[in-house]
Amino acid sequence: MDWDRIQGNWKQFVGIIKEQWGKLNDDDLAAINGRRDRLEGRIQERYSYAKDKTRAAVDDWLHSLNRRS
Repeated sequence: MDWDRIQGNWKQFVGIIKEQWGKLNDDDLAAINGRRDRLEGRIQERYSYAKDKTRAAVDDWLHSLNRRS
């Protein structure tokens, strides 16, 4: 799964993102609006992750989506 696909279909992915990162609320997801940098920033804020841990978590999540397909 590439990020362009997620960005283009953001509304369909919101539920999947909520399953993975439940601390993100609707306002967060609206502000993110499909942008990976904003998603990573909000995850860092809500979960107090370091930048490298956040990037790895998002990468792992993307890989898990590829395994689902």
